[in-house]
Parts: sequence; C-alpha cells; structure tokens
Amino acid sequence: MNAVIVKRLILLTIAVASSNFTVADEKVPPPRIDHEGIRGRLILVGGGTLPDIVVSALKEAVGDDGHLVLIPDAADQRAAAVERDTKWLSDAGIQSITALPEPESSDDWLDLAAREISRASAVWIGGGQQSRLAGLYAGTSVEVALQDVLTRGGTIAGTSAGAAIMSKTMIASGNAEPVMSTGLDLLPNAIVDQHFTQRQREPRSRKAVADHPGHFGIGIDEGTAVIVEGRHIFVAGDGAATVLLPACGWRAAEEYSLRNGERADLTQLRRAAISRASSADPSIPDQDQISVPRGALIIVGGGGMPTEIVDRFLQLAGGSDAHIVCLPTAVPREMARRQRLPGFLADARVASVVMLPHSRTDEIQSAEFQEALKRATGIWFGGGRQWNFVDAYNNTSAMELFRDVLNRGGVIAGSSAGATIQGDFLVRGHPLGNTVMMAEGYEAGFAFLPGTAIDQHFTQRGRQPDLLPVIARNPRYLGIGIDEATAIVVQGSNAEVIGQHAAHFLSQKQLPNAVDVADLPQTPEEAAALYVTAKSGQTIDLQTLSVTYKKDANNTVPCIAP
Repeated sequence: MNAVIVKRLILLTIAVASSNFTVADEKVPPPRIDHEGIRGRLILVGGGTLPDIVVSALKEAVGDDGHLVLIPDAADQRAAAVERDTKWLSDAGIQSITALPEPESSDDWLDLAAREISRASAVWIGGGQQSRLAGLYAGTSVEVALQDVLTRGGTIAGTSAGAAIMSKTMIASGNAEPVMSTGLDLLPNAIVDQHFTQRQREPRSRKAVADHPGHFGIGIDEGTAVIVEGRHIFVAGDGAATVLLPACGWRAAEEYSLRNGERADLTQLRRAAISRASSADPSIPDQDQISVPRGALIIVGGGGMPTEIVDRFLQLAGGSDAHIVCLPTAVPREMARRQRLPGFLADARVASVVMLPHSRTDEIQSAEFQEALKRATGIWFGGGRQWNFVDAYNNTSAMELFRDVLNRGGVIAGSSAGATIQGDFLVRGHPLGNTVMMAEGYEAGFAFLPGTAIDQHFTQRGRQPDLLPVIARNPRYLGIGIDEATAIVVQGSNAEVIGQHAAHFLSQKQLPNAVDVADLPQTPEEAAALYVTAKSGQTIDLQTLSVTYKKDANNTVPCIAP
C-alpha cells in the first residue's frame, strides 16, 4: 500500500478511536441540522451491475458542456480501473472525462486533484477498498472540493467502496465486528454499507450504528442505487436499501427495507437517529400540568374562520394596539415567500401585521425576524404541514421568542398545522405523508399546551380512531381533536370551545384495556364514543375533563371512563 495512504490511515484510525470513546460516554446533544438536506445529488450503488438510472443521471449531470472526474484509487489496479470506467462512461455518451492524478509522496498532487475536481459537474468514485480512499482524501482539500461539487449542484456517484466512502463515520472492513475509519463528509449522520444482503453484512452495520449514537445505517444491495437529492432519498434497482436505527432506552432497534421506487426522508432519518442518542423520551411530557399560566392559546381545527374566532384572537392580542406576526412557514419555502396575509388579518384594525416567511437559521437570527417577535402581542401559525414548523424553528432562538409572547400576556393562535404544532406530542409529523400519526424524529411539538397531542379537521375527516394508538402508546398525554371552523381558547387549565362545532378529548383512562393497538376501535363511530366532547359555548377543565355549560357555570359533566 502507498506510504502516504498508510500514514494517513494511522492518523484516521486514532481519530476515530478517540471520537468513539467520547460518543459512547456522552449523550449527543440535539443539534440544529440543515433540514433542506444536501446540496446537489449523491448516488450510492451497492456494487454489482449498475442500474440504468445511474448512467442516465451522470449523463444528465454532465450535459453537453460539463466535465466528469474519475476517482479510481480504491481499485487494486488503478490503470485498469481508469480504462474500464472511461469506456462505459464514454459509451454512455459522456465525452469529457479525466481521472485524478496518481497519488505521490508530496502534497502537490492533492492540490492538482482538488483543482481538477473544481471544474467537475460530476464525479465517479469506483469500487475497491474504501480504506484506500479514506487514507488519501479524507480531511484534505480533495474532500473540500467534493463538497463544493455538491454545493454547485453537481452529482457525485460511486459504487461499492465508492459508496461506503461517502459517510464520514465509515465502515472500513470487518464482518460481524466492523472496523471503523473516517470517510468523506458527504452524507450526514449516515453509516453506509454495500454488497449488503449478498455478503451478509447486516451484523456489522447493526454494530456500527449501535456504537455510534446519532447515526442511522443504510445498507445497499448489489445492483441497487440510493439517490439522495436535497432531503429526498429514492431507491432504484433490483435489490433493496436497508435502513437501520439503533436501540435506545425507550425504543428497540429498527430495520426496514426500501425497494425500487420507494422513498425515505433524509432529515427524518437524521432526526430519528439524533433523537435516539438523546436523553429525551418523547413519550414523557416535560410537565404533567396541562396549563397555560400566562397569555392565551387559540387552537383552530382548520376549515373556516368564523367571526367569533377572529374577534377573540384580535381581542386577546390587544385590539387596536395589537402587533401581530403571521408565520406562513408550514408550506414549502418558496410558497411561503409568495404568500399573502390571510384575509382576516389583511383587513384587521390593529397597530401592525407582519408576515415572516423566514425559515433558515441566518434568517431567524436577522434583525427583521427578531424585532418583529419582540414587539409581537399575537402570533398566527398558518396551515400546511406541521413538520415544516419544526424544521424552521426547532433549536433556534425563535422558540424563546414565541414563549416570550405568552409570558408578556399575549396570544398564540393557529389553524390546522398551526393548531397541531401547539401541542406537546406532534401528530401527523412525517414529511412523507400525514397519515403517519407518530413520526420518529418529528414527535416533539412546540408544547405551548404541554402534555397534549392535538389533531384537527377531526370529525369532518373521520379522524377519531387516529388518536387512540397515540394515547395508548403515550399514556401521559391528553389527546385533543378539534373540528373544522372550531377553536379552543386556552387560559390557565380551562379550554373554552368557540366556533361552529366541537372539540374532543381523550385520556388513557378512557381507552379500553386492549392487549394490542390493533384491537382498538377502527371506525369513527366506535372511536367517538371514547371521547369527552365539549361543544361550542362550553368550557372544559383540561385536568379533570369536566365540562361546564356557558349558561350555567355550576352545571358540569365529569369525565367518566367507559
């Protein structure tokens, strides 16, 4: 093996051993991650025959005037690898192809290699031994140049060792017991394995993710490609890609396979891995008291906005002196930036209404965002998908600014997604679809109303059965389902129902003693009988679930478990 590679591998092995000790003995904090995912496109092939989509994607990336760079250094026979890869790429119609210069003893070749990559629109990393690649390029200007390819919107593809090298925490070799090293930091929080099923590599990947908290594993079969663009993961080919998550104090290890045409979400997988490495069990609320000690919440079930709800929001925000901030960020970024104020706010007679479509860390730290929220007496969270709110604001200074509005006696309101985000346990939070009630990595709402899990469009969409398994598996939470054109106004531990319909409340005490979640009621009619319902004009005590009729404050209906 080249002396340069040997020296660098020794240093990388020492670094990995040191970092493993630190990770094993300390909890990984929940960092702010880039929810938009990677820049550019990564294509990871598990070895074997290349799926057709790999060839077409590289051809598309190069186009008519682009350039492709080969990295052949994982191979035993470098010259033969260059000849082989140049031929199949040329046969595919890619004409501008060069290989990186052959490694030498000085650092000059690294600078030459980095410059070569700097003009590439696509890079192909061939198979062989990933430890060779790590020994040559990890932590060098070549790694930086590869990251720049992605930043420019380019494509980096690799097979076998060329796929394994793409994760910073890298499996270098080993069977049941993985030998770890440091790869290229291209696919965050991942540990990549290849030839997965064919070489029975499940045990080593399981061990690798178990030993490295904050990571998920992705094992790729031969003849299979995993394509990553932004936050989107797409699988193509004859085999499968296996996702692995390690066990933690409150969850068993999990593995599942994605086959041709199936998708995953990179940000969700990263959040799930980080969640498992933290000490925060999402099934346990931070506090048992369901109460809003200062200020008020208005939680709207979607649909229309009756005048009664609008008037209450404006009144609690300060009437003509109100300073209202509207957050449209439950929809995709570009859509949020095009949105106008909701009609009921556009004509509101208040001191000011500000729309803040900010969703990136630097935008949230901007003076415009910070000053608007420091002045706000009311916040409106718009509709869309609630996971977008988590991506925008979680682990930023925005969270403290939101709570400060309540502490000043202001009001936080929202409809649909803007209702659900106010709960403590977030339901329907999966980026791939709103039918998933408990999405790992997206289970924490903003907890403006602590100890609750809030659903919306409730009766109108027959969602009564959906909260049952949530509360069965997370029995310390109170489930709340709110009908369309209906809101609960929460002050202290009381929730007043206003609008056109009703709100529905479910505690663990109301559930039947089902042996399995599958035994819970499956129809809206059966499930509805388990809820305590408060209609418009009624108030419910969120601690006791006793309902008070507005006309007679002494007339209460206590919660009686079926």
